[in-house]
Amino acid sequence: MILYPAIDLKDGACVRLKRGAMEGATVFNADPAAQAQLFADVGFEWLHCVDLDGAFAGRSENEAAIKAIRAAISLPIQLGGGIRDRAAIEGWLEAGIARVILGTIALRDPELVKQAARAHPGGIVVGIDAQDGMVAVEGWAEVSAMPALDLARRFEDAGVAAIVFTDIARDGMMQGVNVEATATLANAVRIPVIASGGVSSLDDIKAISATKIIAGAVIGRALYEGTFEARDALAAAAI
Repeated sequence: MILYPAIDLKDGACVRLKRGAMEGATVFNADPAAQAQLFADVGFEWLHCVDLDGAFAGRSENEAAIKAIRAAISLPIQLGGGIRDRAAIEGWLEAGIARVILGTIALRDPELVKQAARAHPGGIVVGIDAQDGMVAVEGWAEVSAMPALDLARRFEDAGVAAIVFTDIARDGMMQGVNVEATATLANAVRIPVIASGGVSSLDDIKAISATKIIAGAVIGRALYEGTFEARDALAAAAI
């Protein structure tokens, strides 16, 4: 199982939110590139990056910080937040981002996502953020009438690299991952599913790994607050 340390960007800084509330952002590092280097140095194999301002604006807002991160590390990066048209997709892939995460546009224009996945094998990830099982979009500001599972099934055989599934109620709350819901989704589709939201202990990582069906997990606040050591997290994921 792959662990993805998270860098969430707001106003050029590395922050963490609780349940997506921008007004409650906690700044953990004013230098995102330096934070990315720390993650690389301790042995992570990927980086998960989200442009929070971009998610609300509908376009990339932290381009300078993202490019600084890209220049600072050799790790592959998956990037989400405000990427909502083909030009933005192409631009970030050309800039060296390994995978772009498409969330809002996956609901609004699934055909665009499918076309991008066919054009860029391995380069497109669908981000599905759920509030009580329903898909939330526009930086989680709007909850749709689309069940998360129904959206995931739209992309079967479309060639997307993975689905990042976030339980909004758990995100940033240090209350544990919704392993059951994530495993249910992973069992229902052939697309690899990455758990996101709520990892707060090594037991959470072990529980995700033990499913043998969830492909990875995004870790944020627990790393920043030192709840556990990165090396211990990597060891737990390898069990």
